[in-house]
Amino acid sequence: MSDDHTHVQEFFAARAADWDARFPDDGPAYAAAVAELGLREGDRVLDAGCGTGRALTPLRAAVGPSGVVLGADLTPAMLKAAVRAGRNRDGQLVLADVAGLPLRAESMDAVFAAGLIAHLPTPAENLRELARVVRPGGTLALFHPIGRAALAARQGRQITPEDLRAEANLGPLLAGSGWRMTSYVDEDTRFLALAARVG
Repeated sequence: MSDDHTHVQEFFAARAADWDARFPDDGPAYAAAVAELGLREGDRVLDAGCGTGRALTPLRAAVGPSGVVLGADLTPAMLKAAVRAGRNRDGQLVLADVAGLPLRAESMDAVFAAGLIAHLPTPAENLRELARVVRPGGTLALFHPIGRAALAARQGRQITPEDLRAEANLGPLLAGSGWRMTSYVDEDTRFLALAARVG
């Protein structure tokens, strides 16, 4: 395992047990972001970097009982927290790295990724892997329940021009990774970039 992966696992493992308690009011923001993904009954969706599975319930509601919901995360402790919260009833949990997903090419209709992009060691490669598992025309939602400025303030830092989530950086990054950005919102109360798989 690379140092990047070890760092991510250590960071989230130390926070898994009380992760949901730290952010108790995020549920409506997750539900709203899932709604904007435009899922339909029977769709197949991946929650990439699912953490404690906070998106799994709205994802299940969107695709219905005939759909498929997968939650993939690199950190076993986060998946255990998802099970403790009962969210494994809404989707299948998989211990997996977004750098090499155990999924067939073009097997998903959409990917939901909350807070993921800042933790990707090689964002262009990792976004290409997400594109690989999504059918042409399928969608990607890059989401955070607060905007870039609010997140920076929470972390005691300033936004820098190099921020991957800045529209000027994210658009070209997605375009070079098999995606076309279709909408971009960065407000205090949410960050949501939607993209369609090219091809």
